[in-house]
Amino acid sequence: MAPPFLRVAVIDENALRAAILVEGLRAAGHTEIEVIASTASLLRRLTEIDPDVIIIDLQNPSRDVLEQMFQVSRVVSRPVAMFVDQSDGDMIQAAVDAGVSAYIVDGLRMERVKPIVDMAVSRFNAFERLQRELDTAKSQLEERKIIERAKGILMKSRGLGEEEAYALMRQTAMNEKRRMADIARSVVTAAALLGQ
Repeated sequence: MAPPFLRVAVIDENALRAAILVEGLRAAGHTEIEVIASTASLLRRLTEIDPDVIIIDLQNPSRDVLEQMFQVSRVVSRPVAMFVDQSDGDMIQAAVDAGVSAYIVDGLRMERVKPIVDMAVSRFNAFERLQRELDTAKSQLEERKIIERAKGILMKSRGLGEEEAYALMRQTAMNEKRRMADIARSVVTAAALLGQ
C-alpha cells in the first residue's frame, strides 16, 4: 500500500488529460502534485522536483520518450506509471526496460488513478528489494571466491591444510578487527605483487 501522502510528478502535454490525473490523485489524498507539460529537459525538472512517484500520460509513446524515461529511471529511481492510448508488444517491452512499474493502455479514468499508483509503488518496491537481494548475493559470492583463492595461496605458500589456512585468515581478521574478505583480498594482492 502506498504511503498516504506522496509527492507526485505528472508528465502530460495534454492539459485535459493531466487534469483527470490530478483529480484522481487529489481524490486519493495526494496534494503535492507537480504537472510537467513538456518532456523537454525532463530529467532536470524531475531532479528538481524529486517526486516519490512519476506518472506519465502519452497518447502514443515514442522511442525518444521511452529513452528519456530510461535515463530518468537510472538517475531518479522512482516508481513510474505510464498511461498510453495505443501500444504494441515492442512498446510494452521498451517501457519495462525503461523502468516503468505500471503500463496502462487505454485506461485513463479518475477512479483508476489511486490503485494504479499504489500498484506502481508496490511493484517498484518489490523490484528494489529483489535488486538489493541480488546485489547482496553477488557480493557474498565474490567474497567466498576471494576467500577460497586466498586460502589456496596460504596453503601453497605456507604448507598449511585447508582448515589451518581458513583459521589463520579468521584469526587475523579478528585481531585486526577487519572482515575476513578484506584479509583475503590483502593475501591475494600480496601474492600478486610477489608473483605467486
